[in-house]
Amino acid sequence: MKKSELIERLEDIEWEDFEVKEAKSEIPKSSWATVSAFSNTAGGWLIFGVRKNKKEYEIIGVENPEKIEQNFTTVLRSGKFNRKIKPVCKKYSFNDKTVLAFYIPLAQKKPVYFDNAKNSFIRSGSGDQRLTWQEIDSLYRDTSFGTKDKELTELTINNLNQESIRRYRTYLKNIKPEHHYNSLSDEEFLAKIQVLENEKVTFAGLLVFGIEDSIRKYFVDFKIDYLEIFGTSYADAQKRYEFRLSGYPNIFEYFFAVYERIIKKIDIPFKLKGAFRDENQPQVKAIREALVNLLIHSDYFSPMKPRIRVFLNRIEFLNPGALPKPYEELRKGDISMPRNPIITRIFRVIDLAENAGYGFDKMFNGWRHYYTKDPVVFEGTDYYRIEFFFDERYIEKDLEKDLEKDLEKLNKNQRRIVAEIRKNNFITQKELSKIVGINEKNIRNNITKLKNLNIIKRVGPAKGGHWEVIG
Repeated sequence: MKKSELIERLEDIEWEDFEVKEAKSEIPKSSWATVSAFSNTAGGWLIFGVRKNKKEYEIIGVENPEKIEQNFTTVLRSGKFNRKIKPVCKKYSFNDKTVLAFYIPLAQKKPVYFDNAKNSFIRSGSGDQRLTWQEIDSLYRDTSFGTKDKELTELTINNLNQESIRRYRTYLKNIKPEHHYNSLSDEEFLAKIQVLENEKVTFAGLLVFGIEDSIRKYFVDFKIDYLEIFGTSYADAQKRYEFRLSGYPNIFEYFFAVYERIIKKIDIPFKLKGAFRDENQPQVKAIREALVNLLIHSDYFSPMKPRIRVFLNRIEFLNPGALPKPYEELRKGDISMPRNPIITRIFRVIDLAENAGYGFDKMFNGWRHYYTKDPVVFEGTDYYRIEFFFDERYIEKDLEKDLEKDLEKLNKNQRRIVAEIRKNNFITQKELSKIVGINEKNIRNNITKLKNLNIIKRVGPAKGGHWEVIG
């Protein structure tokens, strides 16, 4: 029978994921890897008494169902697994054949493994995949979800960036002039927002307001990696990247540096709000929410770095650290489970973070207010990624916008050469010399510079070929 037919016959099961095993007379050893994988991924059904041959399923039945069920559930409660597992058990009869179904729930604390930690698995497609040590370490960190940024360092207020603190407090005064925090001293203020506790700096405070040397004592390679790629992938881009953001001392400074760059990549049509232009439109709020989401929910103890990639057709945000629950469950309701609750609070005080949840609705609804495609969320064992796609009609406009930005850097002769090539891409250097009013040697030198800047390129041979303005 087909998968759909098997599902129909086991009609009261909701099939999130499932694996079938023959288990005719004993429990297959491969079952333990599947139990681990379901526990570490999103839960799933393990079916005994069914044989799979490619895409076909055959019910063969379990010979001694009571014994198999008892043995299986006993192992899940015993010391074979590092955590006790409580499955949902069901029994089905098909004529004289019995099929057993066990639902293995998603574990609250991970990793779940049998015998030793190297036997930790996740589901990938319809198979069980062994985790790497790096992924296992990430799952261990997830067991302390929401507690790591509260831990104390040995640092004091002197190890914090005073300019960042001043900027933060100025920002707060501007948006909330009546807020009672504004009257506090720096020490009192930082204690209120849990940057300081008993005069020691928390990990959250260090990450948000630390100076570079202090942060690197605890986070050796701290950075928020931001690249702009002139292509729809690395493969079709002429260079690995067109722009890379330089390093900043802490999360608060990174926020403004990244936001200033990324907001220029979004189309913001002219719109008045009262007497002023409204630049805080829903698509802008969506990207700001995604940026804040990245900064407050990233696992900064992971060797993976928070990463933003701006391609011609999309913006990608990659967060180190998995979501606390499956994405669809988080999007259904306001489930407030921040990875870094103090960092979240610091951004919330200045109205840059949601009161609850991960802000997925604000991101989705805001982006769809202007663009036609929903953002896409990808979930991994130790990361999640959100992609915001531009509409095709804007990509060409953005290419032109980027080219005009490059042209501003050129001298008047170089701009004239580009303008003439746009009019006639078969123009010769001799013709350019006459039009621009400089000798052919200078024309050649300027063309070389334009080619090195990836503004123009030669297509075909010197004779018979033509010029192209890139973009």
